[in-house]
Amino acid sequence: MPRIVLVNPQIPPNTGNIARSTAATEVELHLVAPLGFEISDRYLKRAGLDYWPHVKLTYHNSPEEFLKAAKNRGGRLIGFSVRGKQDYLDCEYQEDDWLLFGSETKGLPPEVLTQCDLTSFITMKSDHVRSLNLSVSVSVVLFESLRQLR
Repeated sequence: MPRIVLVNPQIPPNTGNIARSTAATEVELHLVAPLGFEISDRYLKRAGLDYWPHVKLTYHNSPEEFLKAAKNRGGRLIGFSVRGKQDYLDCEYQEDDWLLFGSETKGLPPEVLTQCDLTSFITMKSDHVRSLNLSVSVSVVLFESLRQLR
């Protein structure tokens, strides 16, 4: 199963909603510090309270620590960014992919993006909308990858 990676997430309810989606699909969730909140934050738990015991959660103290762990486990790193090179619908997802998403305000850090095997974006028709909410973006990509891999 693909794995979801949040690098420096800032907004607790987004992370809580993403945790709920990963629990529902039994997909691993990796959080990469620094986080904009404490993992025990009441807002984070409120977004997915009933699901937290079922989240396959791994915490990494830094992007470097995460990249080392991912390399040891294998699989492609797919970074999602408004400046990605390939539409997420054109990606052929693989079972061991790492699906990386950055913070709500800054996206993926350049030092993480440069380590990705490919970068992807979610197409939006309107020029008036810069990006989607992080939890929406993760869900769109997660369910497309699972659809392809079923």
